Amino acid sequence: MPVMRLLMLLLPGLLAGPAVAGEDVAHVYGWVEKGRLLVAEDTELKVKLDSGALTSSLHATDIERFERDDEEWVRFSLSLDAHDEDAEFEAQEIERRVYRNLRIRSAAGTTRRPVVLMRLCMGNVVHEEQFGLEDRSALNYPVLLGRRTIQHLGLLDVTRTFLNDPQCDDDAEIRLHEDRKPDPDIGDGAGNGDEEESS
Repeated sequence: MPVMRLLMLLLPGLLAGPAVAGEDVAHVYGWVEKGRLLVAEDTELKVKLDSGALTSSLHATDIERFERDDEEWVRFSLSLDAHDEDAEFEAQEIERRVYRNLRIRSAAGTTRRPVVLMRLCMGNVVHEEQFGLEDRSALNYPVLLGRRTIQHLGLLDVTRTFLNDPQCDDDAEIRLHEDRKPDPDIGDGAGNGDEEESS
């Protein structure tokens, strides 16, 4: 059987099948999409979906750790100037409780990043996900979604881009992080001590 004919026969089944056990696939996403970060001033931005990364990351500067009610918190600035000069978005100072810490190994050494929970609109669903904070001004996209987030979205088509526009209104479904059931091979990352990943 020719390869193309075989792929045409298999494709409907692949698109209809679950991305992870027990979850129905609602969307197919391209490797670059538009999302909307739900902060004090909601903003639309370009998001890269990267199955080679485990934890998602968010562009942040002026990262400052502090303590509140005996818990570790972090204060940071969110700005899109380095990624979109035409963006009508003023820099925002944001505070979040540190969900966990992430150690990143690279050729330059090891760095420690705070991971926080943020809400991001993708398609018509609001996803509360983990984001490691880092200065991404030298990179093309202010937000990168890794496997821990992609597993909750649906299927990833690495040959296409911009398949979904963020359309979350006040009645949009919100999928909270605490209600997630992560794939056992991917995990949640929470636990004692820092989790280590390679860049």
